[in-house]
Amino acid sequence: MITVRKANERGRGHYGWLNTHYSFSFAKYYDPRYMGVSALRVINDDIIDAGAGFDTHGHRDMEIITYVTSGTIAHKDSVGNVTTLPAGEFQLMSAGRGIRHSEYNASDTEGLTLLQIWIEPNQFGGEPGYQQKAFGMREGLHEVITPDGRDGTLKIKQDARLLHLLLQANQTAEMNLGPQRVAYVQLIKGRLKLNGVALEPGDGGAVQQVDQLVFASDGEAVEAIVFDLPPHS
Repeated sequence: MITVRKANERGRGHYGWLNTHYSFSFAKYYDPRYMGVSALRVINDDIIDAGAGFDTHGHRDMEIITYVTSGTIAHKDSVGNVTTLPAGEFQLMSAGRGIRHSEYNASDTEGLTLLQIWIEPNQFGGEPGYQQKAFGMREGLHEVITPDGRDGTLKIKQDARLLHLLLQANQTAEMNLGPQRVAYVQLIKGRLKLNGVALEPGDGGAVQQVDQLVFASDGEAVEAIVFDLPPHS
């Protein structure tokens, strides 16, 4: 079964410097039908004005993933990381027993767009951690985050994987799901057929009770992120 979360039906947040779409309940947006999928709790599609951003604030016991789709983030945190995150790179911050950080648009003239993702961990407390990596823009479906950090992927404190999907026009890719696994697909650009179900940019697709996923670009290049998640508790 595939349930589509249409881009134009997501929650909205307008904060002057920040314009965002919420796939799941977050901040002042609440809808009991959309509280997350498995351990995936947050997908916020953020547009941040030049020179603006999130002031220093804290998190604990959450795996926080950021993927920049245009522009560059200026990142600073309480464990000593001061860095920039350009478009196309993935960031994974494990909050552990507590971390404070700020995230700003590094440009004073250009906008910044990103996906902010929260995944609930299966390990609590412990040292906070920070990882960041560029995996390149390779065609096909490639792991970027895994539970064991295999093959140079970022390591997450959850039985979950994040994969990056890039297809040219009329290309396909396939992915097998394990028994009782749950998947979620967030389309960034292009038109995608997910097991024949049409997705438009910004749409999400929650997948349950499906053994295999077939991704087919529909006449144009596609970019998406794909979550392989543990069974619902």
